[in-house]
Amino acid sequence: MVRIVEERQSLLSLAYKKKKDSLNRILTLETATGATTMKAGKATSERRLLRVLDGEILWPPPVWMMRQAGRYLPEYRATRAKAGSFLDLCYAPALATEVTLQPIRRFGFDAAILFSDILVMPHALGQKVWFVEGEGPRLEPIDLGRLDLDPDRVLPRLEPVIEAVAGIRAKLPEETALLGFCGAPWTLITYMIAGRGTPDQMPARRAVFADPNGIDRLVDILVAASIDYLVAQLRAGADAVQIFDTWAGGLDDAGFCRLVIEPTRRIVEGVRAKVPGARIIGFPKGAGGHLPAFVRQTGVDAVGVDWQASLDFVRDAVQPLAAVQGNLDPLHLITGGDALDTAVDRILDRLGKGRLVFNLGHGITPDGLIDNVARMLARVRGAGGR
Repeated sequence: MVRIVEERQSLLSLAYKKKKDSLNRILTLETATGATTMKAGKATSERRLLRVLDGEILWPPPVWMMRQAGRYLPEYRATRAKAGSFLDLCYAPALATEVTLQPIRRFGFDAAILFSDILVMPHALGQKVWFVEGEGPRLEPIDLGRLDLDPDRVLPRLEPVIEAVAGIRAKLPEETALLGFCGAPWTLITYMIAGRGTPDQMPARRAVFADPNGIDRLVDILVAASIDYLVAQLRAGADAVQIFDTWAGGLDDAGFCRLVIEPTRRIVEGVRAKVPGARIIGFPKGAGGHLPAFVRQTGVDAVGVDWQASLDFVRDAVQPLAAVQGNLDPLHLITGGDALDTAVDRILDRLGKGRLVFNLGHGITPDGLIDNVARMLARVRGAGGR
């Protein structure tokens, strides 16, 4: 019992420190658009999602969806057809701006997220990347013994993406936050080594043991390039950025610390060295019991949780440390009905008393139904009247 009390006190102490740090950042953070008001001598963002990242508890919580600009929307499919290849869409600022804005026009989410893909990073570094319709990404596998990657070409190659960030911010409603993002080093490595998505990340995991020095060199390249990329997005108008680590859950304890926590910590530290007060969300999918350590050691402002995470564990062990984002199973947006309502209510009931950004536990799938998205949003936003 004494240990439980001490651990709870430790969590609360750390939560107080993080909240104090967030308030200090609010006072100093320079925003790209000036969307703040002065209240009691403090700069307060009018964008609800940012208020949660900065330490507030809001009811009902702000809401957005991973992959909210995607194939479930007919307007996206029409724009995608105009672009040619998927990468052409990512690199066309006007079209990327359009598809980013489409779900905001339709649903009025509290945040827009830049339309792009995590694999523009290896592409910008010089690796051959392409997308096969109906199958997903393909890459020419890299040789860890001869890393022919050029970090100096990343920002010039990704200039159209940064241009899109500025264009999106200019066209978004003033109250809507804009999120940029990148892929986390480990998840990028799984694709770069295997040449495609794999169910167990076996090629990359094998390389971790077979060539640890080569993996370390690749991590260093990706950390440095990711810092530059996220900083460019923030300076172009992004209000916050998210680091997607889709395959974080496939590693053992030592691997998670070395290849998920440590690279993320370095990215967070590097970004904030150039953009003081930068708001950063981490999403180590499948992290489970590693979530508290991830939050403590990386310094993220919020952490995304997938639908397999225990809500009681998240409420008790994670939410005192940072804002929590998630965690509806995307399958509910296919099936809908009473089960969708129950799942939404359960998340709100368990996590609504703390800092929460309502989201999915992963991205919406192409067969998600627009009516079910609308039903989810009505349920979340109607919570304020309960």
